[in-house]
Amino acid sequence: MSSSAVFHAVNGRRSYSRVTSLAPTRAELLPLVAAAARVADHGALRPWRLLELRGATRERLGAAFVAASACEGVEALNLAGKPLRAPLLLAVIASRRVSFKVADWEQDAVAAGVAHVLTLLLEDAGWGAMWRTGPLVRSAAVRELHGLGDEEELLGWLYVGGIPADCKPGVRLSIDPGEFLGVL
Repeated sequence: MSSSAVFHAVNGRRSYSRVTSLAPTRAELLPLVAAAARVADHGALRPWRLLELRGATRERLGAAFVAASACEGVEALNLAGKPLRAPLLLAVIASRRVSFKVADWEQDAVAAGVAHVLTLLLEDAGWGAMWRTGPLVRSAAVRELHGLGDEEELLGWLYVGGIPADCKPGVRLSIDPGEFLGVL
């Protein structure tokens, strides 16, 4: 097994379902986003973008959840408070480009790759993050709040904040890699 820092970061990756009220500044985020942009990107299309949601914008997202729940038939139990679980939400948006070589699904995979690498970089910088989605991520009210274009899809949000002092290590069940790595 490798003992590299990258291996340890990936092997020790965890989600932080609870974070403190501290959050990285925009200036702290910019180099992390630049590094995350190094993911594999066929055609170098950069088919993604991120949006910072802080302060009252999180409350507006909660209101959009409530409005969308009525249309989507989702139970509105505490939907307004969900975006308030972290001081910073980073909306992950697949921003598809017209391409005859790179399919939409591949462009969505690039956006997901950026989000995943960004979670690793955030943790390395001392921040906790968790990727959240849900049944309302593609609703009209939520799309409108994020100002999405016709060729864009919201993939979810990274909830980001400080790591609590009493945070217990994450538990991730081990896999038998042989079950997932086949041979042709």
